[in-house]
Amino acid sequence: MITTNARATFSPEGPFKLTTIERRDLQPHDVLIEIKYAGICHSDIHTARGEWGPVNYPLVPGHEIAGIVTQVGSEVRKFAIGDRVGVGCMVDSCGECVNCHQGEEQYCLNGNTGTYGAYDRYGQYTQGGYSSHIVVTEDFVVSIPDGIELDVAAPLLCAGITTYSPLRHWGAAPGKKIAVVGLGGLGHMAVKLAHAMGAEVTVLSQTLNKKEDGLRLGADHYYATNDPETFKKLAGSFDLIVNTVSAKIDINAYLSLLALDGTLVNVGAPAEPLPVQVLSLIGHRRSFAGSMIGGIRGTQEMLNFCAEHSITPEIEVISANQIDEAWERVLASDIRYRFVIDISTMENE
Repeated sequence: MITTNARATFSPEGPFKLTTIERRDLQPHDVLIEIKYAGICHSDIHTARGEWGPVNYPLVPGHEIAGIVTQVGSEVRKFAIGDRVGVGCMVDSCGECVNCHQGEEQYCLNGNTGTYGAYDRYGQYTQGGYSSHIVVTEDFVVSIPDGIELDVAAPLLCAGITTYSPLRHWGAAPGKKIAVVGLGGLGHMAVKLAHAMGAEVTVLSQTLNKKEDGLRLGADHYYATNDPETFKKLAGSFDLIVNTVSAKIDINAYLSLLALDGTLVNVGAPAEPLPVQVLSLIGHRRSFAGSMIGGIRGTQEMLNFCAEHSITPEIEVISANQIDEAWERVLASDIRYRFVIDISTMENE
């Protein structure tokens, strides 16, 4: 076993503490990655605080991982020592079901293996990227293009692919009108990506506080949803709405903004149900959908697209001692737009 330093939470209330965890010895197709940066995702908070189900503590979150390959298994062919690589929200899947064969491992019919908080095929409880090293099978590792620095690469492994995947699936392109609900960690990436794909982009945010940012990031229009006139003015406007908010909203009000055959897709995952009135759908043949991350092939495509179009997230780099503070700031929406942990500070106390 490989002993590695980590920051773990030992209860739903925290706080994070420096500890050590064990990584498995390398199997023939495994790579050992020295983690340089790990992004903080709202999913980390939901999971660690037990909002999405029972948790076995201690837990090391983190599924936005960027680092360097330092060792490879005897049969690894895709990577070599020194390669710049990333790991996202999953580290394995069955590899045998129809969805896995189609490159949609995130929808593995037998359940993909999460980067943390899951049991892998070796019977070990997975621990994530708030740590100095991780061992992952090569099929679930992606290459980080040279044009993307490791610190800004980390959030692309979740926030990037979570928004890229539905935009690609529902055909973001010139001539399409797309709205992004919320301008946070996910939303700001959705704006950048949809703009690069050539769509006409509108941000729908509670207030106009971030309007200047939204327009700078690539939005063509920006509206406040706390203004009732917004929903009247924009009724029937959009081909696609990407809802990035992980909180309860009046989903029927947003469905009214869809054009004929439009789709509202949820990528945020609120703990509370979102009631939908059937009449909100049938009048204009609208669809209400969901989407989660992307497969490994799609994640690599996203990274290459971001490198080609010089797309990176807006980040604030923090030390490992600031994780608790960063989580509270995420909950208070006090971040523009993604925290990234400098793992070189892992041992500092």
